[in-house]
Amino acid sequence: MRTLLKTLVLALMPCAAAAEDAHLQRLDTTHSGRDWEAVGRLDINGTGFCTGALIAPDLVLTAAHCLFNKSTKGRIDAEQIEFLAGWRNGRASAYRYVRRAVIHPDYVYDGAVSTERVRNDVALLELQRPIRNTTVVPFQTGKRPTRGEDVGVVSYAQSRSEAPSLQEVCSVMAQQQGILVMSCDVDFGSSGAPIFSFSGQEPRIVSVVSAKAEVQGDRVALGTALEESLVLLRAQLASGQGFNQAPPPSTNRIQVGQGRREMGAKFVKP
Repeated sequence: MRTLLKTLVLALMPCAAAAEDAHLQRLDTTHSGRDWEAVGRLDINGTGFCTGALIAPDLVLTAAHCLFNKSTKGRIDAEQIEFLAGWRNGRASAYRYVRRAVIHPDYVYDGAVSTERVRNDVALLELQRPIRNTTVVPFQTGKRPTRGEDVGVVSYAQSRSEAPSLQEVCSVMAQQQGILVMSCDVDFGSSGAPIFSFSGQEPRIVSVVSAKAEVQGDRVALGTALEESLVLLRAQLASGQGFNQAPPPSTNRIQVGQGRREMGAKFVKP
């Protein structure tokens, strides 16, 4: 396992975009997407996006690096981030701007990818108004999966930005130093996507996609630690922490492609 982790660290680099994987189920109809409405696209200033998932009516779980400008390494203003719940073919089940955000206290965005950065690459976004829609049901979170356990990922990505896709069967290859190494195939835009365990009656979020890598030529996904991180993040919110507590926006929504500012979430890793 030590050799595997070393290989992953050395292989943390952009991989060539691949054709849509045969194991990916596109959730582009009302029927196929019904159970996944709480997964949404995070539009950031109209120039890029990540994936996020609702874990409470007003809380979205995503990756911390989605909240940073790649050039300046500074945090992105909350009013530039909008959560599109269940975004599918030009429409969402709910639209909400972000009020404030908290990231793992040990996360450092410096442009370099490392095991420590991946392990702490998690953030909570508090929405300006809760989503109270009977079709958008927040997901529960669960314990870290064990090696060999089947997991799945629901995400938007570079080649599938207008509807999410589900990869229901991939597995945990290893876990070390708080990082999950999974056989899931992810791509640019999948950052922050929820990783689900199907071991119970309902799917539960057990990790968040942080990066993609290669192991002996095979594409894999790296997921963050979640259980302890969520405790820390919720405590930060409860104590009033969080950056950019913005008022409700007075302008129309900016869609992807209309923004002008450069930011780090545009086709980030992954």
